[in-house]
Amino acid sequence: MTDGMLGNLRAGRVTSYANLRILDLLERERVPATFFLTGKWVQRYPDVTRRIADNPRFELANHTYGHAAFTADCYDLPRLPVDELAEDVARTFEVIEAYGGRQTRYFRFPGLCHDAAALDALAPLGVTVVDGDVVSGDPFATAWKPLVRAVLDHVRPGSVVIMHVTEANAAMTDEALPHILAGLRDRGLVPAPLSEVLVV
Repeated sequence: MTDGMLGNLRAGRVTSYANLRILDLLERERVPATFFLTGKWVQRYPDVTRRIADNPRFELANHTYGHAAFTADCYDLPRLPVDELAEDVARTFEVIEAYGGRQTRYFRFPGLCHDAAALDALAPLGVTVVDGDVVSGDPFATAWKPLVRAVLDHVRPGSVVIMHVTEANAAMTDEALPHILAGLRDRGLVPAPLSEVLVV
């Protein structure tokens, strides 16, 4: 959730950045997941956040407060100064913590963009930075089949697959997800929360 996304919601250009069909599917099929949440998304969707937190198969993790870049040249995202990075992440943990559930100290950089200065800035917070080796490409996708191929062609045991629940700018994710889950089953792969994946 960025300020631009909030503006789209206020202006009625977008209906939702919370894809409840994804949650319905994960709950129905009892699929675990780790949700990297921005503070602004949590504040915009408190009921959805509570739903995620109340599910013992779901973990909550940190994706910054407003999805600003932590480095230069990161997908045209506005950049936070280095001296504000730790405060941004700490604030987000405070926002998420109020919802309980399976809290983690996992953190993902917007756009996966980070450098040594960003890592040094976050070191005092004791976070575990999580990237991902399988990037679905679901933001702004216009068809679901390429997303399925992007995941199933690259996934391996222990992979971290990145997908989005931000409906309006990841509109094909709910279409692709059932096929991805079926493909994982066909390969003998079982989805797991990061707390299980990262200890292996």
